[in-house]
Amino acid sequence: MKNLILNRFSQPDLERLKPHLKVVTFAQHSTLFEANQKIKHVYFPTSAVVSLVVSLSTGEMIETAMIGADGVVGASAALDGKIALSRGIVRLGGEIVVCGIEALKSTALQNPKLLSLLIRHEQTLYAQAQQSAACFASHQVESRLCRWLLRARDLSETDTLLFTQEILSELLGVRRASVTVVAHTLQAAGLIKYSRGKIQMLDAEALQDSACECYSTVKLYYEQLLDTSLN
Repeated sequence: MKNLILNRFSQPDLERLKPHLKVVTFAQHSTLFEANQKIKHVYFPTSAVVSLVVSLSTGEMIETAMIGADGVVGASAALDGKIALSRGIVRLGGEIVVCGIEALKSTALQNPKLLSLLIRHEQTLYAQAQQSAACFASHQVESRLCRWLLRARDLSETDTLLFTQEILSELLGVRRASVTVVAHTLQAAGLIKYSRGKIQMLDAEALQDSACECYSTVKLYYEQLLDTSLN
């Protein structure tokens, strides 16, 4: 399994869930669920990257968390939190293992270790959302963009990302002009190459030096989640 959470499932649990698992390819910009609506499936990304976003009355959408092969989307539905608190959007197209909610719930209730893993993942997701709120309030656009690019790079395992400036401004909660200025600055410094909705990261180490502390903090959250010695 390419998804690190599914990799933590026991073999008997995977065998029990196998009839309820389906690999689906999702296109970029696909919506998995809307806020305040019932979540119908649980999603384990393998190559796709998913954003959880909050929509405002002004039409703006602010990202609260980004999830890829190190996490799961909609696990709260298997823990009886069946109404989505945010919108789930596929930011980078790719494959996701889709699982039936009731099947996952039934399996988790039979295995305390699996139930604990799902609960700890939701705590990790909550911590990421808290970190995002602090990041929006305290850090400059340049450091936030570097953090976001690095996180997307880690999850997609590629140095080339297909994102327009419009999408980046939406995710960062700033005007498109601000993203343009920052992108030009990073390109002039040799950190990225940007053209026609394609961002190529040229110097990941320098990007990390320019990123805010939130990048390493969120990364640590997920490393602790998957650390078997902490179980």
